[in-house]
Amino acid sequence: VQLQASGGGLVQAGGSLRLSCAASGRTFNGYIMGWFRQAPGKEREFVAVVRSSGGTTSYADTVKGRFTISRDNAKNTVYLQMNSLKPEDTAVYYCAVSNTVWGTRKHVSAYYYWGQGTQVTVSS
Repeated sequence: VQLQASGGGLVQAGGSLRLSCAASGRTFNGYIMGWFRQAPGKEREFVAVVRSSGGTTSYADTVKGRFTISRDNAKNTVYLQMNSLKPEDTAVYYCAVSNTVWGTRKHVSAYYYWGQGTQVTVSS
C-alpha cells in the first residue's frame, strides 16, 4: 500500500494550494482519509478528515473556513484545498488513512497508512 502526496510548494500569504494524495495497492472504500501537518519542532497535528462517503468532514479550528477536504473514491484519492494561507500554515503535510471509529478521527495514533509528506511553505 502506498499513499503518494503531491501539490505542496511555496506560496505567499493569502494564496492557495491544492494537495492531492493518491492511494495504490488497495482501495479504501469504507475508510476515513485525513490530512495532518507537522511544523519544525512541533508535534504532528490534525488538519482535516473525510468519511468514506465523502459527505461528512471535520476540521481543526485553525483551518476551518479556509481549507476544504474532499475525496474521489473512484480515483482512490483525497484532496485538500487550502485558501487564504497564512505563514503559520507552513509545515509538512501528510495524508493518512484509517478504518478507526469517527470519534478518534483526530488522533495521529489512529492512522496506520501514511503518505510521505509534502512541504507547504507560506511566506509573509
